[in-house]
Amino acid sequence: MAKVPDMIQTWQMVQPTTRDRETGEVTPGKLEKKEIPVPELAPEDVLVEIAGCGVCHTDLGFFYDGVPNVNKPPLTLGHEISGTVVAGDESWIGKEVIIPAVMPCRKCYLCKTGRGNRCLNQKMPGNSLGIYGGFSSHIPVPSLDLCEIKDRQGIPLSHFAVIADAATTPYQAAKRADIQPGDNVVVIGITGGVGQYQGQLAKALGAKTVIGIARSQEKLDRALKFGADLVINSTDKNEKDISKEFRNICKEQALPNFGWKIFEVTGTKPGQNIALSLLGFTGKLIVVGFGLAKTEYAIGRLMAFDAEIIGTWGCLPEYYPAVLDMVLNNKINIEEFVQTRPMSTIAETFEEAHKVPPMKRIVLEPDF
Repeated sequence: MAKVPDMIQTWQMVQPTTRDRETGEVTPGKLEKKEIPVPELAPEDVLVEIAGCGVCHTDLGFFYDGVPNVNKPPLTLGHEISGTVVAGDESWIGKEVIIPAVMPCRKCYLCKTGRGNRCLNQKMPGNSLGIYGGFSSHIPVPSLDLCEIKDRQGIPLSHFAVIADAATTPYQAAKRADIQPGDNVVVIGITGGVGQYQGQLAKALGAKTVIGIARSQEKLDRALKFGADLVINSTDKNEKDISKEFRNICKEQALPNFGWKIFEVTGTKPGQNIALSLLGFTGKLIVVGFGLAKTEYAIGRLMAFDAEIIGTWGCLPEYYPAVLDMVLNNKINIEEFVQTRPMSTIAETFEEAHKVPPMKRIVLEPDF
């Protein structure tokens, strides 16, 4: 049994990157290695010894891009977490778990009506769980929504961190889209940390055709092995170019010009413009990626097309076991999309990932 520490070792975001609106001067963000006390655990809480924490685009948004945290710094970022329960609720001690990225209150109207993924009182490590986040040695969390990993089947425990958010957020999006066997799907940003699982999930849930759109040909070639049937390289193309290429593919492949389910995963203005240009008759656009950009759209088209634009946030914890089963049954591959690094490399890893999206999701393993 792992030792229960007196202190939590952690990498705190002391301050995020800031930009002066008038001068444009940039003040770099700061990450500092700290020790914080292990809090007194409530009866329903546990302390998890962290095996790994994924570096998500959202973490980079908090640190570099002015995306506000619910709890203000200093706090520890990180919400894709796997580990082992070492204290607290005795029924959980010793179990290997995935911690949901968003944990609903289970008491409010939204929770009681099936929309707990967007519970307004939810707790998210690295954002709204006090000062606690995944880039640490340990983290205190409620035990209610933990997802137990009963048999890892030889996969390192740290790798399961990507299920929290990277692989489960696309599952929630697929549920919102009501993917059915035989559906035709487009994933814009299929090569990203979330998009690569969106494509795999769509195929695992029975999609007939999955078309992936992104800029990296190397990653698009990989997507063809994991979920995508066809791909479009969007490099140096605007939405009109891509829309034309998409229509040509549909014609060549005898695919319909209606009913497509389009997942916009990039959170960027170009990605959103592409998605809107592809939305047609009886189609659904599911907005998965977060961004601060604004875009224009003639919403009267929704009436004319009988189409929908749907937002989706996080994932209900009760869906985590289904996604875990897909991973363990080889319907979703995580091993080809994960790389691990020591947590002490967090500063340089953040900088690298912010400049160029990595080929594989980076999971940081504690080495305090």
